[in-house]
Amino acid sequence: MGEFLEMLMVISFGISWPISIMKTLKSKSVEGKSILFSILIWIGYIFGTASKIVRHSITYVFFFYIANLIFVSLDILLYMRFKRKTGKISAEME
Repeated sequence: MGEFLEMLMVISFGISWPISIMKTLKSKSVEGKSILFSILIWIGYIFGTASKIVRHSITYVFFFYIANLIFVSLDILLYMRFKRKTGKISAEME
């Protein structure tokens, strides 16, 4: 039951990333997005994935962590791409 509940938690968090990616692709703007927030979420998914590996607990939930990690990575890449187009990325990262 614990694995199932964890899966629901990861899916609940993960639903926002494809929506965010589609919104960015449609608007070609990252106005209002926080790169720091996305990077912290990305790090959290890295820790969650590492936890599964270290505990030898690679079940179906592990693949939801990987999917979310991929989505957050793509969202960060889109952020970098569209921020670079506006010339504001270096100022925000400092």
